[in-house]
Amino acid sequence: MNKLKCAVIGVGYLGKFHAEKYAALPPCELVAVVDADRETALTIAGRHPGCAAYTDYRELLGKIDVASIVVPTSLHFEVARDFLLAGTHVLVEKPITVTVEQADELIRIAKEKGKVLMVGHLERFNPAVMNLDLTHNRPLFIESHRLAPFNPRANDVSVVLDLMIHDIDIILDMVGSEVERIDANGLKVLTNDIDIANARLTFQNGCVANVTASRISTKVERKMRLFLPNAYMSVDFQSRTLSRHTKGTREMFPGVPEIVTEDSVYESGDALMEEIRHFVECIETGKPPLVPGEAGRRALQTAIEIGRLLG
Repeated sequence: MNKLKCAVIGVGYLGKFHAEKYAALPPCELVAVVDADRETALTIAGRHPGCAAYTDYRELLGKIDVASIVVPTSLHFEVARDFLLAGTHVLVEKPITVTVEQADELIRIAKEKGKVLMVGHLERFNPAVMNLDLTHNRPLFIESHRLAPFNPRANDVSVVLDLMIHDIDIILDMVGSEVERIDANGLKVLTNDIDIANARLTFQNGCVANVTASRISTKVERKMRLFLPNAYMSVDFQSRTLSRHTKGTREMFPGVPEIVTEDSVYESGDALMEEIRHFVECIETGKPPLVPGEAGRRALQTAIEIGRLLG
């Protein structure tokens, strides 16, 4: 069986890891990397035998099967569109595009061409999230905190599109209901865009999610707490821990049931490898991706509305 010819467009901090994963997957052949900085492209290509370096992605149009788009957000639409039109399967980093209209166009082209369009919401592949089964037990209240120290690498967008969108995507998928109302507050502290933000999402089914993100914190914290009709669950994305708290059969006090706690700690995994492996499997089998373009669009639309309210 012929291997899939794969390329990574943008091989900076994150893109170089995309290249490593394709090079390691048996169904794939990493044939090229592209970067505006020629030395960067040459350096990454040199680590993978048979991989060529380019500075212009357009030289690869119509010549590859699979492309990971890991360029700045402002370029996502143009690059992803060109590859989809050329008949290439596309994995585009989050956020999918700058505007909802651009996301709609990518979704339309992917369907028209019969190609897989997947969005790189990496936390969906965190083992603690993947083992969180809410199929028959939707949350009533969710609280999430995603805090990080300042890093100049990802400041071309607000903290909402940089960090909060991870939790927005997961929450929208968990709740399975339309957002009815959004309230938001935020501040510019170190950059010209919002650096710390809080949003309260009220859903049509009654669920409420309180979401906080900061890129000016003194610590790293990536946690989500879910309150369900008969349970409380906590997800620690950093330590890959899933805690379940439920009512037991005994009494803690007269008339008050005990609380039984079960902690599941998952081995240190490689979420990016699982994401790309899943993307490739979807290409090979035709099954729908875990994070299709529609999910990326939905998260983007909510994030844009939060940004509008923040001003």
